[in-house]
Amino acid sequence: MECMRRIGIVGTGFLAKGFVMALEEQKDLIVSKVLTRTSIQERTDFPRQDLLTNSVDELIDNSDLIVECSGDVIHATDIVDKVLSASLAVVTMNSELQVTTGSYFVGRGFITEAEGDQPGCLAALRENVVQMGFRPLVYGNIKGFLNHHPTRAEMEFWARKQNLSLEQVTSFTDGTKIQFEQALVANGLGAGIAVPGLLGIASEDVNTGAQALADRAKSLGYPISDYILSPKSPPGIFIVAEHDERQKSYLRYYKMGDGPYYILLRNFHLGHLEIARTIRSVLNGGGVFLNNTENPAISVAAVAKRPLDPGDIIRRGIGSFDVRGIAVRIADNPDHVPIGLLANALIRRHIEPEQQINFDDVEIPESLALHAWRETGQKV
Repeated sequence: MECMRRIGIVGTGFLAKGFVMALEEQKDLIVSKVLTRTSIQERTDFPRQDLLTNSVDELIDNSDLIVECSGDVIHATDIVDKVLSASLAVVTMNSELQVTTGSYFVGRGFITEAEGDQPGCLAALRENVVQMGFRPLVYGNIKGFLNHHPTRAEMEFWARKQNLSLEQVTSFTDGTKIQFEQALVANGLGAGIAVPGLLGIASEDVNTGAQALADRAKSLGYPISDYILSPKSPPGIFIVAEHDERQKSYLRYYKMGDGPYYILLRNFHLGHLEIARTIRSVLNGGGVFLNNTENPAISVAAVAKRPLDPGDIIRRGIGSFDVRGIAVRIADNPDHVPIGLLANALIRRHIEPEQQINFDDVEIPESLALHAWRETGQKV
């Protein structure tokens, strides 16, 4: 009889709920415990309330592998540290964690991003296209809508409509989420960025925007991680690549066009439904699928959305109405504050809208996440 492997989960939000239900259909994987910071008795909305625990030790003792999908950088950093210290592997669906503190854990234990979100899907597509001889120029994400300054009323409406948290909807809408995703892609797949905040080329279709990104990558002389803003295109990912000139007639026959740039599109990503494949790979001895690497080049800096004054408190940076995140080169911005570190942070100096926040501008409470970033930054 096949052995059931016990999967622990960190987080009880939208993604975690879906993942718990998805694993009910699997014959070789079973959810053992789900870590939450909320009151277990009050979580009648959770599909398996009986699996909830407030104890990290109970989570660890009852799991063969941990899936981290809390969406909270500070909390997740503490939990991942304890899990890796117990010699358990961690699979994340949390690009915010990976980009902010993930590099600190490289070499301290096994941590990898999963397939499902755009970074994991791009990593999987890259593996396929490179094996076919393509040379990637662009690792592209497709975004349908962007508003750097949404109102609270708008975000509350969409949070209710989509059954997501207010913070999630806001970070998706103001672009912070896609900046994290493409920063992880850049670090993990050995690409760069074209400009701070990414190009985000507006395009009626994938081909036009993808070609424009490829032109920029070619002029820069290195592959780039970026996105197109294309409301009519599918919610997927793409790679633009070159190939051996001798394959041109073959690729034309395969309806790939005349080159020199070839667009390889995956027109969907299915989030939690794809995590199981990464889990099985890890449990069967597979290596790291995607991480932020030990020496990342790209971070996501905090930029003010509104005037910030001394004494203001930023309770949470990601998904707030105070700041948004933009991808930046760490070497060019050594004093920037990663938006993932902003939690109960005290503003020291006046900051204008669209101004990047530096460490001298803010007082950030001590945490393992802050320590992890300092250690990572010293290596850059």
